Amino acid sequence: MSEDLQNREARRNRLKEIVLDLHEGSDTKKIRKKFADLIRNVSPEEIAEMEESLIAEGIPVEQVQKVCDVHVEVFQKSLEKQKGGSLLPGHPVHTFREENRALKTLLRKLKPLLKSVPKGNGIESFKDLLEEVKKLEIHYRRKENQLFPYLEKVDFTGPSNVMWGKDNEIRKMLKEFETAFKEEKWIDFKNRGKNLIGAVKRMIFMEEKILFPTSLKKLDDTAWAKIRKGEPEIGYAWVKPGNLWDPSVIYAGTASKNLEKDALSDSATGKAGTETKGGIELSEGRLTGEQINLLLTNLPLDITYVDKDDIVLYYSQGKERIFPRSPGVIGRKVHNCHPPGSVHIVEKILDSFRKKEKNEAEFWLQMQDRFIHIRYFPMYDKSGTYQGVLEVSQDATDVRALKGERRLLDW
Repeated sequence: MSEDLQNREARRNRLKEIVLDLHEGSDTKKIRKKFADLIRNVSPEEIAEMEESLIAEGIPVEQVQKVCDVHVEVFQKSLEKQKGGSLLPGHPVHTFREENRALKTLLRKLKPLLKSVPKGNGIESFKDLLEEVKKLEIHYRRKENQLFPYLEKVDFTGPSNVMWGKDNEIRKMLKEFETAFKEEKWIDFKNRGKNLIGAVKRMIFMEEKILFPTSLKKLDDTAWAKIRKGEPEIGYAWVKPGNLWDPSVIYAGTASKNLEKDALSDSATGKAGTETKGGIELSEGRLTGEQINLLLTNLPLDITYVDKDDIVLYYSQGKERIFPRSPGVIGRKVHNCHPPGSVHIVEKILDSFRKKEKNEAEFWLQMQDRFIHIRYFPMYDKSGTYQGVLEVSQDATDVRALKGERRLLDW
């Protein structure tokens, strides 16, 4: 056993050296040969663990992302020998795989249109197809917001961070491809289309051969049941999940109760937050737990609470969500809820709140034709001790359009 562990460690160290050589621009052909000599039956889990250890040793996520495509190319022959394994319809990985199968079909249809559309042929078919391809956003969101949190719970974050960065690259490529079409820049259109198809195919490969097999090893059935329960919050792309794999059979409702349990802590007054038969005593007034939930879920905006340790404890379950949320986010480090490229900004905001240098962070952006206003507020108890952050997001489109005045009696 110890000899096997030593061999595994030595193999992993050499794998690290190979990826670092790729980053330094070494001869790729020589690297491929070294890799072929080193690895005969590499497992997807070892590849994912290698990325994890690289990041843990201090190599920036962005650097790992840069070598990711070459990394996949080098590993591809070995990985293609790995079998995906069969799962019952309804299991989250089965659904992800079915979505990938549908996405491959869309990519095959898209390829010939790159030549015909610039000639004025098949334009309407292309528009319809592009809208279908854009649904990959749902697939990526569910992966990032529902699968990744459970990998993080078992201290497996490196590959997740790398893949999220690659997802964002594809998002950018898709927008640029659509812009080239709208502006009729046909050379740009063809090139960006080819690059997009290649990037999406590589992502499918990484999911099928690395992410999913490793996730199946890392997560138990209870975790998969929780993942499945939260999936409808985000939705599905192109397919509907089956029902042969039944999460309720796996954990008989106990996981559902745990997911829905929210803790209310006492405030600095020693009175507020205390629950009695008449409800929960607040700083002003008293409400039952059900009333508090109704109040929060009926606010015309989204709110999220991150505690003093940067853990997401709550998000409001409003009728119309602005950003995707699912139960997997509860208990997750807020840093992991953002793409790797923006984590440093999140850390800067939190640090400024802890030091009491800022009392608000404000952002706004356009989402299609909607104007979204996002604000972060630090929260302190009566002693002035930092207790976390409140995030408030609002679709302010209609508010911005208001003119003149309407008084109460005018209603």
